[in-house]
Amino acid sequence: MLHDLGAGFASFSDPTYLLLALAGVVLGTLVGVLPGIGPIGAMSILLGVTTQVGPAGSLILFAGIYFGSTYGGSTTSILLNIPGEASSVVTALDGNQMTKQGRSGPALTIAAVSSFVACTLSIVGLMLFAPALSSVAVKLGPPEYMALCLAGLLLLAALSHGSTARALAMICLGLAVGTVGIDPVGGDLRFTMGSTTLAQGFSFTALVMGVFGVTEALTIVGGKRSAQAVKAPRLRELLPSRAEARRAGPAALRGSAIGFLLGLVPGPAAVLSTFASYVIEKRVSRHPERFGHGAVEGVAGPEAANNAAAGAAFIPLMVLGIPFAPTMALVLAALLLNGIVPGPTFVDDQPELFWTVIAAMYIGNLMLLVLNLPLVGLFTRLLSVPPHVMMPLIIGLCTIGVYADGNSTFDVVVMLAAGVFGFLLRSSGFSMAAFVLAVVLQPTLESSLRQTMAFSDGDPTYLLGRPVTMVILALVAAAVAVMARTSWIARRQSRALAHGRG
Repeated sequence: MLHDLGAGFASFSDPTYLLLALAGVVLGTLVGVLPGIGPIGAMSILLGVTTQVGPAGSLILFAGIYFGSTYGGSTTSILLNIPGEASSVVTALDGNQMTKQGRSGPALTIAAVSSFVACTLSIVGLMLFAPALSSVAVKLGPPEYMALCLAGLLLLAALSHGSTARALAMICLGLAVGTVGIDPVGGDLRFTMGSTTLAQGFSFTALVMGVFGVTEALTIVGGKRSAQAVKAPRLRELLPSRAEARRAGPAALRGSAIGFLLGLVPGPAAVLSTFASYVIEKRVSRHPERFGHGAVEGVAGPEAANNAAAGAAFIPLMVLGIPFAPTMALVLAALLLNGIVPGPTFVDDQPELFWTVIAAMYIGNLMLLVLNLPLVGLFTRLLSVPPHVMMPLIIGLCTIGVYADGNSTFDVVVMLAAGVFGFLLRSSGFSMAAFVLAVVLQPTLESSLRQTMAFSDGDPTYLLGRPVTMVILALVAAAVAVMARTSWIARRQSRALAHGRG
């Protein structure tokens, strides 16, 4: 393993990889600082250029963006109480209180170091578990893949922000869109309405750039974000006290473990892990009353959790070939555009690519630690960029990327239509992440379902002889039932409270 990792680091003698890693972490930090754009928007805009940089370059760039966004989101949460990312909402609870107490420097340092530690531990976990799990994943058959796809979609719907019914509706729509084109089994045309252009189906690049890139540009224009005054701490103000460091260390380790475990679960793991870490830190603390008033554990734990979840999210993608999060769906799209199909044999078939990416994660993580604290003032000043400057830039980059990918004006039309469509649906509270993940999983879900039906001759009792499949389905059913009950109790308490006030 150490020899393979050394070979991965040796590949960085090519300066192109170093530049891509640097570009990824800087861009990721920028989109993490800017509220709303996020790693999904940045990746979708750059999806069209992944064929130019190759599979290794694509993974290095996208991994840097993903990790960088988790770093950048904490900066504005701490300084301005404006979470750049959803996974940084919890950080704002105590981080901004520390800023109000004149301790913004230590808060930023604790967030950065906790992120660095968690990300490093998650990369070690990826090194250890991905090759080992690959040997297990090879033994999985179509029923297990069908169950995993259903698990990913159902848990995403249950855990999505807002209405579960709306998330399920978007999943159904995504599955329907994924069926357009040629039937992979019978070769018949499906839902093409006589158009030869649609025989290949909708371009995933065009759909993603539309519902994330163009939609984000329209959302920015429709928003009312104004310039924010930023007072970044000086370098000598960044060091935390010994007491703060002692309290932050164990919290960061606990957050790393929580984030890594939840990162293996389908759904918005980075967001869920921060809430789980915060709750646990408050319960194990001897002074829970400090939380919400500037507790360093409330910064260290959640920041470690979301970074560990980001690293762990690569394991299901590389081992199973199934993305459990929208960001991983874009990483999968970048690999597919370069002719690489991840799955149980990925580590054995592409060892040079795998270990180069592992090395890139270590290098990018170190770059983030070195860059974030000295440049915090520069990054937060981006909040003063006028929205009318950003919109044409985003749409222009999306248009160039889509056209370069397929040399098709039809794809550009699809992108623009998907952007307007996504803007209207997002404004109505629908989850576009659920739509995109359904489009990505549709081919795997359909093929595994049809193969399972062929093996079983349509007999559903066939699944009873597949214990792994039954365990996956049982766990998903239990998780959905628990979340449904929790949601019902919360609504009941809310109605009771409203009735009492009335």
